[in-house]
Amino acid sequence: MRDTTLGPAERAEALAKMAEQELDILVVGGGVVGAGSALDAATRGLSVGIVEARDWAAGTSSRSSKLIHGGLRYLEMLDFGLVREALKERGLLLERLAPHLVKPVPFLYPLQHKGWERLYAGSGVALYDAMSVSSGHGRGLPVHRHLTRKHALRVAPALRKDALIGALQYYDAQVDDARLVVTLVRTAAAYGAHVANGARVTGFLREGERIVGATVQDVEAGGEYEIRARQVVNATGVWTDDTQGLVNERGQFHVRASKGVHLVVPKDRIHSSTGLILRTEKSVLFVIPWGRHWIVGTTDTDWNLDKSHPAASSADIDYVLEHVNSVLATPLTRDDVQGVYAGLRPLLAGESDATSKLSREHTVAHPLPGMVVVAGGKYTTYRVMAKDAVDEAVHGLDRRVAECCTEDVPLAGAEGYNAMWNARARIAARTGVHVARVEHLLNRYGSLADEVLALIEQTPSLGKPLAAADDYLRAEVVYAATAEGARHLEDVLTRRTRISIETFDRGTRSAREAAELMAPVLGWDQNQIDNEVEHYEKRVEAERQSQLQPDDQTADAARLGAPDIVPL
Repeated sequence: MRDTTLGPAERAEALAKMAEQELDILVVGGGVVGAGSALDAATRGLSVGIVEARDWAAGTSSRSSKLIHGGLRYLEMLDFGLVREALKERGLLLERLAPHLVKPVPFLYPLQHKGWERLYAGSGVALYDAMSVSSGHGRGLPVHRHLTRKHALRVAPALRKDALIGALQYYDAQVDDARLVVTLVRTAAAYGAHVANGARVTGFLREGERIVGATVQDVEAGGEYEIRARQVVNATGVWTDDTQGLVNERGQFHVRASKGVHLVVPKDRIHSSTGLILRTEKSVLFVIPWGRHWIVGTTDTDWNLDKSHPAASSADIDYVLEHVNSVLATPLTRDDVQGVYAGLRPLLAGESDATSKLSREHTVAHPLPGMVVVAGGKYTTYRVMAKDAVDEAVHGLDRRVAECCTEDVPLAGAEGYNAMWNARARIAARTGVHVARVEHLLNRYGSLADEVLALIEQTPSLGKPLAAADDYLRAEVVYAATAEGARHLEDVLTRRTRISIETFDRGTRSAREAAELMAPVLGWDQNQIDNEVEHYEKRVEAERQSQLQPDDQTADAARLGAPDIVPL
């Protein structure tokens, strides 16, 4: 592996190199599937480029439920193949690929009917555990257990006594989704991929019917590049149809967007030592442990408006609160909501009108010579989707190419993580950083935490927490700009960290301090600092306004009141 740094210089060099000579594969789209595809192709020895119009994981891949899971509800739909596949991927991520980022998390499923429900739900969870173990990668998680009502209320005192007659507890896993994507991109770069965010595809190059590359606009520095490639992989998620439209080709399937809204509330608002999974009339609702917070969600509704900035309406927030409050002894109110975020699931359109019934399976197609499209699926199975997409692209290379090996490729920061975790007290003593901070860094960067600690050693003031978001060190903001490809203040506050949903001010009180830390790395003058802060504040205000609106149309209009950042 080479250096994994994604700074401004590395980005400029990557764009130049992509334009210099024909690539084997150009990946369009910097979400989890695109990043996974770039890593898959690079580790097969292919020459690879990946471009993303905005920031890494700026779309769906930073706005999920943050779960790595088999999808317990898909067992009820008899979709055993999808569950088995996802459970294998969950085990791989926990044990081998990203143990620093993917962690076990317990969930409590309240039972409300005597007799049959315990047998029915218990059989499903037992099958879930059995499928996990049979995958060969699920032995690290505890098996499920049956709880009486009294025991369940000891585990989750927040529950109303009349909300359950007993419970089941089982384990899944969680992840900071945006952080995993950035780590995938860095790992792909370390294996030779050329990577650039802020690089928008404006059209595709053709020779006759064949796609031979793309024209790419550098959104940050200006200019346009012609990037030629033997195969182009369209991994743009909910934008799949739009991307296909650039070649006047809708493709062989249609991708439909389903909106999911999540609320973030402080840990002390729900007294529980376990997450919760609750049935709703449409799907399921999760209450997920998230550091000093809970994530509560999600909704599942059709979305036909702006894809870049899906908006949560007042009705969405009321829906989530109503359903979680149906089981809580002390109901949550609007005042308890610290953060709100909305994301779009890319679903393969089927015959059902209900998005909750559309397939979470993925599809790979070769609609034109030189172009592969991958769409659908779920976050947990990104690696399988990437493998299938690259397998399809390889058919068009007319030469022998190695098989996929990403099952055995740990992501950046995974190697050495366990040893560093065991030595965290010594690391704290050596660096002068409190052991709790060292643990925080290890669980965000793995063994690459050494690079963050090196920044603190060079500039001790970076070892202090941000004044208005003290879960994060000042060094993490600098590191995001120097090594993790962050180009704007919003990238840091919403994706490299989660300050935008973990503080009641939504990051506005941290904006100036963070922008001033980023400025020397990115060459910002005072005008650009002011521009970044002003844009971020307008974004937060637009989101707040959208969350007061009664429906999707008015919420979307309010959110679009804040334009995207344009570098000065």
